Amino acid sequence: MPVNVRKADQNDVPTIHSFIRQLAVYEKLEHEHVGTEDDLRATLFGETTFAHVFIASDETGDLGFALYFFNYSTFLSKPGIYLEDLFVVPEARGKGVGKALLKHLAKTAVEMGCGRVSWSALKWNTSATDFYEKAVGARRMDGWVGFRLQGESLTKFASS
Repeated sequence: MPVNVRKADQNDVPTIHSFIRQLAVYEKLEHEHVGTEDDLRATLFGETTFAHVFIASDETGDLGFALYFFNYSTFLSKPGIYLEDLFVVPEARGKGVGKALLKHLAKTAVEMGCGRVSWSALKWNTSATDFYEKAVGARRMDGWVGFRLQGESLTKFASS
């Protein structure tokens, strides 16, 4: 089955929202999924675009998505891409859909003059980390620790 990867548009918002929900359930983080279709519409396709989405599909329908945004590497002095989410529906896993999405993202990075593509994976998701290392050729960034300000801690720090 050939996989087609295309840029998402406003008509894809319900599909993107559904994929995000399915990803949240898979990652055991459904309690953190509070974004709405209206939120996605405003931030992905509104006056200011904060992120971009590719949708993978075949003749059976939509199979997965990659949501990304641009960042910047001071060491490389070049833009980069941060892959926020990659999701493939369970029945299409192991059939090249995730690889097609990542390859499309890598081609976009090269075309845009980016120096790198980065992302994170949950430590327990060994099927994903093995795929990234073996099938894609990505390397782990074990020397880094992630940090986040969110919700009350974000507003508290911003107003301090």
